[in-house]
Amino acid sequence: MSEDYLLNREIKIKELESIALQIRKDIVKMIYLAGSGHPGGSLSAVEIYVALYFKIMRHDPENPKWVDRDRFVASKGHSAPALYAVLARSGYFSLDELWKLRKTGEMLQGHPCMKKVPGVDMSTGSLGQGLSAACGIAMGLKLDRKSSYVYALLGDGEMQSGNIWEAAAAASHYKLDNLIAILDRNHLQIDGSTERVMSIEPIAFRWKSFGWHTLEIDGHNFQEILDAVEKAKSIKGKPTVIIAHTVKGKGVSFMEGSLSFHGKAPTKEQYEQAIYELEHRRIGGRGDEY
Repeated sequence: MSEDYLLNREIKIKELESIALQIRKDIVKMIYLAGSGHPGGSLSAVEIYVALYFKIMRHDPENPKWVDRDRFVASKGHSAPALYAVLARSGYFSLDELWKLRKTGEMLQGHPCMKKVPGVDMSTGSLGQGLSAACGIAMGLKLDRKSSYVYALLGDGEMQSGNIWEAAAAASHYKLDNLIAILDRNHLQIDGSTERVMSIEPIAFRWKSFGWHTLEIDGHNFQEILDAVEKAKSIKGKPTVIIAHTVKGKGVSFMEGSLSFHGKAPTKEQYEQAIYELEHRRIGGRGDEY
């Protein structure tokens, strides 16, 4: 694998938007064929996943355990369909595996498993635990004097978990400037809006009070994602959290902002409508016009 791939490949914003569109179609198809899954929170995080795996992170699909790779932890493990799609499209395993999602005995289950899926650095599923794992990995890399970064994708519902804030305190205390957390702030969790279930605001102030450098962006804007990560890498002596404001179910009209598609597969008619919308979507500009 060439260094052009392992490091930041020369890929343009429009190409990233095109990849994101394909990933969305993959997600909808995977969950439809499985008859279960989490489309809402997978679709809201697509641009984040695509930016990380196709532009930002150092990784090698031909050598998933490459010692100098960047690491990724999907703390919101229910967004596994998005993770699986970017891994397959990156070359970690065959695309055919995607259509076996959640099938008994197959590799791709409802939540990521590091012992079964090439490219998965940490098994996740129980919300609130991923940031602790990411902290441990970041500390280990520091001890080994590695220059690799650790990226952790968090859900906003997780912000209600106490162990998130224990990990946040530890990361600040140990000055883990090789740790970059990205918060998928789509405002919805399984039981309703985060504000109704248990308000997490003022979320930026909370992270700052725990000693983190804090950035806020549009989580569907590739340029803002890329710029925020570059800024995070320039910060020394403290970890960074990027609060990415997103839309649950982004890209599919009847799923956008809908709580009902937090953890429900589309019907045949809904699947066909979703694919029709995605296939007729225009790339360019904001990338959200039909």
